[in-house]
Amino acid sequence: MNKQILDNGKLYQRSLESVELRFPIHLLSVRSRVLSQPSPTSPTPAVDSHAHVFEHGLALAVNRRYRPDHDALLGDYLAQLDAHGLSHGVLVQPSFLGTDNRYLLAALRAQTARLRGVAVVDPAADDAELDAMAAAGVVGIRLNLIGLPAPDLDSAPWQGLLERIHARGWHVELHLPAAQLQQVMPALLTAGCRIVVDHFGRPDPALGVADPGFDDLLRHADSGRVWVKLSGAYRNWADAQCAQAGRLAARRLLEAFTAERLLWGSDWPHTQHRHVAYGATRQWLDDWIDDAAQRRQLLGDTALNLFQFQGDFA
Repeated sequence: MNKQILDNGKLYQRSLESVELRFPIHLLSVRSRVLSQPSPTSPTPAVDSHAHVFEHGLALAVNRRYRPDHDALLGDYLAQLDAHGLSHGVLVQPSFLGTDNRYLLAALRAQTARLRGVAVVDPAADDAELDAMAAAGVVGIRLNLIGLPAPDLDSAPWQGLLERIHARGWHVELHLPAAQLQQVMPALLTAGCRIVVDHFGRPDPALGVADPGFDDLLRHADSGRVWVKLSGAYRNWADAQCAQAGRLAARRLLEAFTAERLLWGSDWPHTQHRHVAYGATRQWLDDWIDDAAQRRQLLGDTALNLFQFQGDFA
């Protein structure tokens, strides 16, 4: 049997018997939990809306795209938030862990005031499972469809799940190429869901803002139920182009969605792009959006409300 403990915000494993798999933390000291929460004297609230935590020894999904060879520990992420003046964070279930959300939920339970989560669930997930996730701090589900066909969202299992998601005030997060957004967004909007689109909407790197799929995304701004994350720029463009190309895309998104429907995320630990520095991702936001008030809006109230850091979403 293995147990993991939280020491200064980091997840560590204590081996009690020799086993292959590691499991999420179960026992947290009260002292560690209290000290790890943001204090009342924290700076102006600011949210990193996209990050991941994991360990490379966890059981992986069968249909994963890659296998991580490193750890992304909770304590290391909290240290990044502290170093860059960010009060809150949103942890997104990594694709390679599939629907096994145990590690994510353990991290959320260790940081009940500071973190929220986005899980990956099977369409058959029932009320009890979703309620347990909500109690831990989950506020949405993610559909990561990179390299995968779009699910039949009109089918009975998916319609049932979307009804349960909508009833809880959760959002549905989308990660797929811009050209495929129209395959899933209309059905989600018809179901009454709020939608969060990852990584600028993933426009084709060769087309950038000229990608017709990016134009489709802009047209959904009028729905009032779509948010877009300014995150993972290096997943769309070469590193040297992130500041300039990201600025062009951010300006178009800002014109369509306003700062009330945009979010910023570090995408820490920058999986498959580990050379990227956390500080660079935060600097890019300043490069992309000139107006400090707009930056404060999307880092603050927009994210705090969407991710339910300030009570139930109205």
